Amino acid sequence: MFEWMAWTWPTALLFVGIFSAIGLLTVLEVRYPGGHERQGVLGLTTTRGDRLFITLLGTAYIFLAWLAFIGGLLWWPLAISIAWGVFCFWKV
Repeated sequence: MFEWMAWTWPTALLFVGIFSAIGLLTVLEVRYPGGHERQGVLGLTTTRGDRLFITLLGTAYIFLAWLAFIGGLLWWPLAISIAWGVFCFWKV
């Protein structure tokens, strides 16, 4: 059924993590409507969903740049991506 893609545990965990984050944001939106808008250091007015999107987009670029220029183990870009996510939800 899923022969068209190489489903590995890291791939499955990535998708589970993304869908879990979307689910958590849905629960937060139902419980506290309005998206908690604020203006951050980038000068953008963002909601929780916007900050999640910026975090995921930045994480993809961090990993792609790491693979293109450095390669090797992916623990460092993972740490950088987690720091980027904390920064986005805290300051953006």
